[in-house]
Amino acid sequence: ENEKPEMHDSKEDPRMFQKGRPEYRSLSYDKFELLETLTLEEGDSILHSVAICKGSQSLGTITDYFRKLSRLPMEQHAVLVSQPRFNTLCRSAIKNIRLFSTSDLIDILKACVRLVVPPTHPLLNAFENEFCWRVWDMSLDQLLLVADCWRCLERSVPSYLSILFSYANMHWKDLTLPQFVQLIYIVGEGRRSPVDLTQKVESMILKYLDSFTLEEVGAICLGLFKSLSGISDHVMRKIADRVSLQMEDMSTYALVNVLKMLRYTRMDHLPLLKELGKVIPTRIPTTNIQGIMHITLTCSSLHYFDEGVMAAVAMSLPSKVSYCRSKDAAKFLWSFGCLDYEPPNEEEFYSSLIEQMHRKLHEFAKFPEHLLTGLLGLAFVKRFPEELIDYALRDEFVQKTRGSKYELKKDLFTLSKSVEIECPSYEGSRLPPQLYQEFTEMVLNFAEQEIFVRPEIVEATSLLGSMLGGPEYVKNHMILPHTRSSDLEVHLAVDGRPIPFNFKDPIADKKLKDIGVSLTDDLMTQLIKGRSNSQTPVEVENEARTPSQERGEEASTPHAGDRAALSGGALIAHARSQVEPKSGRCLEAPLSLPLNRQPRGVKLAIQVSNRNHYCYCSKRLLGLHCLKRRQLQQLGYVVVELPFWEWFPLLKRTRLEKLSYLHYKVFDPAL
Repeated sequence: ENEKPEMHDSKEDPRMFQKGRPEYRSLSYDKFELLETLTLEEGDSILHSVAICKGSQSLGTITDYFRKLSRLPMEQHAVLVSQPRFNTLCRSAIKNIRLFSTSDLIDILKACVRLVVPPTHPLLNAFENEFCWRVWDMSLDQLLLVADCWRCLERSVPSYLSILFSYANMHWKDLTLPQFVQLIYIVGEGRRSPVDLTQKVESMILKYLDSFTLEEVGAICLGLFKSLSGISDHVMRKIADRVSLQMEDMSTYALVNVLKMLRYTRMDHLPLLKELGKVIPTRIPTTNIQGIMHITLTCSSLHYFDEGVMAAVAMSLPSKVSYCRSKDAAKFLWSFGCLDYEPPNEEEFYSSLIEQMHRKLHEFAKFPEHLLTGLLGLAFVKRFPEELIDYALRDEFVQKTRGSKYELKKDLFTLSKSVEIECPSYEGSRLPPQLYQEFTEMVLNFAEQEIFVRPEIVEATSLLGSMLGGPEYVKNHMILPHTRSSDLEVHLAVDGRPIPFNFKDPIADKKLKDIGVSLTDDLMTQLIKGRSNSQTPVEVENEARTPSQERGEEASTPHAGDRAALSGGALIAHARSQVEPKSGRCLEAPLSLPLNRQPRGVKLAIQVSNRNHYCYCSKRLLGLHCLKRRQLQQLGYVVVELPFWEWFPLLKRTRLEKLSYLHYKVFDPAL
């Protein structure tokens, strides 16, 4: 019974929409079609005739033999396909292939699907070539049915699909609703998006949106997601509008497919997300592990925290953890760490996932990104499993990351430096110094172009310099480059006097002035209120995007902070400005260093935050920034924040008001 929720058929589940309309019977192969079973004696009789006639049968007889043999008991199919007499029948079909009618060829192809003929079988090679040659003489129903058979046979047919898409493009105005949905399904299963159809697809979605069944809506989203098809915000929002109103009537499988596309398009559709929080928690226990992973990943990718959803996931996961692939375990760890959420059953939750990561260690050689994803998620919540970290920082594993299709340097950098700061007792593998230097230069080069010059940071740097006595009293840089965001460093003596220390940066200061951004009224309106009709662009997990992109890291996603800062939305929930140390770790990090380690007073690490540092529509800090502030404190810094909800509105106010605010922040008696 425990395994029942995990019954997942990756071939059949995406086809559930086909049961919603009778029209799909002519467009798709029906695995569940009731056929009279052929006896073994009748099968032997047919094969005997094939052996005697040796290819002299009529076309109708050959077709009929395929139809009948495909009705043998399922356990006999593999035996039949391997028999020489069946191969003789196949050779007869190949020999006469040009003479068959198209409907007879389709019947033989459907028989091959029932018999589970291997995708590389010579008969299928011949049939693919023949169908490519006949495309322009076939109906769209026939073309879609043949494409569906190729999918059922798990045969890749890029040439056939290219011709099919060209045909569909020419006959676009004639497409019926079922033909359109089946076409999008085929597009997704073929994992390729016809560029010239993009606008037509959007217009067709809008045309039929109110007429689609909810399963069809899910099928369309899955097809677009699998094929990496772009879709406009307008169309995605229309889809989300409908789903948010009818979510209770939607299957979990279809809903998860909509969430995948929501994540892919980086859309913050608050009504849908709120409805998700009402509908999905009670469904989690009966949802398969991959579905739960995609629900969780959507929340973390959109930086949307719903404790009800996350708690339901955490409570269900330990009993299902054995079903997790390495990717699933990594994404769960990442999602909970990204949202800085440790559930009520945190010890059971984390120990079960860490154990599964150990069990899946062999998979990480092929998918190194998953190990780093999981370990960073753990680091965000101050957990450092020593054996896994040692494995991840070995030379052999580091070499494997270089062969990955993803950019993993920044992730290695963040993990290794975090271990160095938070786990002084760690004695395992470490990255060599030359890699640290390479990664640091890479991050700083990006920061100089994209982070240090952001208007809210440039303005704070300039005003702090004026207030404290000059540019030598403040430094705009990255104290911790591995955390990928900037700090404004200020030193204060014991009596509160500012101490000059930045004597090496006059050129950098000049560079900021030269390439800084002008604070126009229009830009400030966008910074404070957000672009009209904008969405929070957040990173997406999808198979084609890098883990760094999925993590919302400032230095790895150009303009991510700016763009998120421009999004609208009310601020709710409760500010969590202090990061408390957490107990029960794999390796314990030391408490923050006492301030008396700083004999000359205190060092301030001033954070100019933006919306991308926080969960959506809240003041809940994301995991990466919790990690950063925790590590700054451990290194003896006092973290001071200029929160975006205070600093951004001030940017439009007078210089005196801004200076007064900064004076209050820097010379707070509590410091």
